[in-house]
Amino acid sequence: MKNKLISTVLAIFFLIGITACGGGYYKVKDTSTDKMYFTNKLEKETGGAVKLKDANTGSEVTLQNSEVTEINKEEFKANTKKE
Repeated sequence: MKNKLISTVLAIFFLIGITACGGGYYKVKDTSTDKMYFTNKLEKETGGAVKLKDANTGSEVTLQNSEVTEINKEEFKANTKKE
């Protein structure tokens, strides 16, 4: 019971960290189409999906199968022409 509680608490902190931290920059690859998205905010959805706002188009995107890579500000700016 104690291990389950600790695991649950750690999972909650992890999810809060992903959704609350707006300071990171991410390259997100849709593994089913190989399309790349760039964002500075990710939200983890139920079932392992991720939700993001694409910095290039402004579109809200939800991906079931994705590969997320944290990138630096310079790489983000080079791929989005944004600051």
